[in-house]
Amino acid sequence: MKKFLPIFLIVFILVIGFVFWLVDDRNANYIKLYGNVDIRQVDMSFKVAGTVQKMMFEEGDRVNKGDLLATLDDSDYQLAYQKAKADIKRYQAQMEEAISVLETNLPLCKQKISSERSCISYTNTKNEAVAAYEAAQITADYEKKQLEYTQIFAPADGIISSRIVEPGTTVAAGQLVYTITKNEPLWIRVYLPETELGSIDYGSRAVIITDTVNPVTGDKKRYRGHVGYISPIAEFTPKTVQTEELRTDLVYRLNIYVDENDGGLKQGMPVTVKLIKGISEKKHDRNTLR
Repeated sequence: MKKFLPIFLIVFILVIGFVFWLVDDRNANYIKLYGNVDIRQVDMSFKVAGTVQKMMFEEGDRVNKGDLLATLDDSDYQLAYQKAKADIKRYQAQMEEAISVLETNLPLCKQKISSERSCISYTNTKNEAVAAYEAAQITADYEKKQLEYTQIFAPADGIISSRIVEPGTTVAAGQLVYTITKNEPLWIRVYLPETELGSIDYGSRAVIITDTVNPVTGDKKRYRGHVGYISPIAEFTPKTVQTEELRTDLVYRLNIYVDENDGGLKQGMPVTVKLIKGISEKKHDRNTLR
């Protein structure tokens, strides 16, 4: 009999714990929702056409904001920029010559020694030379920008989720080269029944529970979050939400923004969200979510 006593106690404790869990789940001051992880992605492309020279990263590589991602063969763009700079010097010389001629003949024009037609011609030539010089500067700025567009840089910290082309590929301006999944912001897309809309507000706190087990604690991984977006438009429950009682109800889409992420939340991952009723971000007690 003594041999079976520890087993009986263990079973009894488990049953009692399960009963308390059921009672807590029914009466707790939260709403249980189901959703998926959403992360913003950035499609990267060159602003100019050309042949891809280098692709710096592979799929799965982490990148930091400002990292050089890829380059085009820029030889033609270099030549165009060098020519534009040379044109500046040429038009500058013509402008300086036209100004010098006008200044030399200006006293003669005032004394009526030079004809009125010649004086007008000197002025027009100077104005035309100045305009040509300014246009050359604008062209050089444009060609410099075109040259800079042969490189693309990471707009934010993230992970390369797609590498679309390889070196040697000729691409058009705007053609997709990489897709980057940003590290932030990270949120959970859930749908709240219309009947519960008055129970929450912007800043309401949430616990995000994944199916992944924390190897340290043995429990499912949990993350803290808060309501960052409430759709102003009601919609019918999407087919991806499979609970029978919600399939035909009107719901509002919520974005539950994740406050802390250890990299364990991935794009599209299904999660359970316990949305705390009536607890704003300012009034929230951190122990409530444990």
